[in-house]
Amino acid sequence: MSGKLITVFGGSGFIGRYAVRALCKAGWRVRVAVRNPMNAGDMRIGGEVGQVQIIQANVRNRPSIVRALDGADAVLNLVGLLYQKGRNTFDGTQALGAQNIAEYAADAGIKQFIQLSAIGADLESNANYARTKAEAEQTVLDQIPTATILRPSLVFGPEDQFFNKFATFAKFLPFLPLVGGGKTKFQPVFVGDLADAIVNALSIPETQGRTYEIGGPRTYTFKELLEFITEQTDRKKTLLPIPFFAAELKGLVFAGLFKFWPFHAPPITRDQVRMLKSDNIVGLETDKNFGTIEDLGVTSLETVEAIVPTYLWRHREYGQFHIPEKEDVSRVDI
Repeated sequence: MSGKLITVFGGSGFIGRYAVRALCKAGWRVRVAVRNPMNAGDMRIGGEVGQVQIIQANVRNRPSIVRALDGADAVLNLVGLLYQKGRNTFDGTQALGAQNIAEYAADAGIKQFIQLSAIGADLESNANYARTKAEAEQTVLDQIPTATILRPSLVFGPEDQFFNKFATFAKFLPFLPLVGGGKTKFQPVFVGDLADAIVNALSIPETQGRTYEIGGPRTYTFKELLEFITEQTDRKKTLLPIPFFAAELKGLVFAGLFKFWPFHAPPITRDQVRMLKSDNIVGLETDKNFGTIEDLGVTSLETVEAIVPTYLWRHREYGQFHIPEKEDVSRVDI
């Protein structure tokens, strides 16, 4: 891959940082297209000197997309939202943004294009997140039939917004919300394994035009994941079942309140509640053309149990020096 240039939109985000490092390791030159280059300076150390270039681009600003694609051999679109805020909407950022990138990539003759989507992407979904993810998939494939679609389940890692989020809730709330009774299933995948899948998808010709569902080695219910979080942070919390309709109502209230508190994400949104009504695991789709992460050559998958405890210690009462009540203090090495 030496000498090839890939433009990564959304490369300074959680997944992007791992993807950029993996691409650099594989020998790609990487152009990271971000809205605010001042916040992405540390991305340059992801590879060798000069291997990573930071460029300003906004997926809603077409001239900036053209500049970001100049001379590129491939494109990776990681742009996505967990919740809407201001002008950053699901329709404008996820759907229209992907369309803009794909149109100009097609004009530039780029054939290698990876679109990061999500398990549950569905044109008929009443969750705007899932609907616009599906619209993005469709518009990308319409413009570039050789594009590869990756649909991960819940992605975890030191900077994730699931395990860290609920571990933070456990610090301040007397209970954790068990939306819908906690029966929703997830198949968490480590962000490093997802990054390896992205790199491999670029080097395997057979991936072109296909969709891959990306999941980890185990499935868990929402309840099991919350129990794991409380165990690892040593914070005994009641898991309070909340019906979907009540959770949706709370999501609406939080959305209204957090419009006036722009520096923090709402605890939960109505869209996220709607997503929780469906399982988030590999294999629910019946399309035989869909592949898995193993088909992309990533077979030694990291587990939640191996990775998550290495960063959830930050949420314990005394951090790394915290000794869980069930442990015998006299046997702990100081």
